Amino acid sequence: MSELSVLLDAVLFAAERHKNQRRKDADASPYINHPIALAHLLATTGGVNDVVILQAAILHDTIEDTETTAEELRARFGADVTNIVLEVTDDKSLPKLRRKELQVEHAPHTSPSAALVKLADKTCNLRDIAAAPPADWPLTRRQEYFDWAKRVVDGLPAGNAELRATFDEAFAARPSR
Repeated sequence: MSELSVLLDAVLFAAERHKNQRRKDADASPYINHPIALAHLLATTGGVNDVVILQAAILHDTIEDTETTAEELRARFGADVTNIVLEVTDDKSLPKLRRKELQVEHAPHTSPSAALVKLADKTCNLRDIAAAPPADWPLTRRQEYFDWAKRVVDGLPAGNAELRATFDEAFAARPSR
């Protein structure tokens, strides 16, 4: 299969797995928009053309938010893609606060590929929260999310300067009202 074919296979797989999921914004946008936005940000702003990283961006929430298993991803997309996805996947059996703490703790030890996906994820989340916040999130919760996301990103290994600058721009839009 060509690189384009394997990338589109990841899009198709993620679209199928996330088909009934919606974002938390007032419009309840289709969830698949989020992983597509990550891959787009990585490719356009970050200049990332590594199909493994782009596939991982598309698939980054499949294990965490759907019934998809690591074994399933490994069989279809290979170990490299699966390992990146696993690195950015929270353990949903843990309490939410602990999962958030672990993201901050693990950030400095993240592989360069997973750090790119994590940085794109946090950037897209900040953009989404600023432009179309979850309907039930008060100002303080949105501000806390911004501050926590910055702690995660500040801990990531230095990498793509363009992506980091884009994150910093998104963070500058931190809600104040």
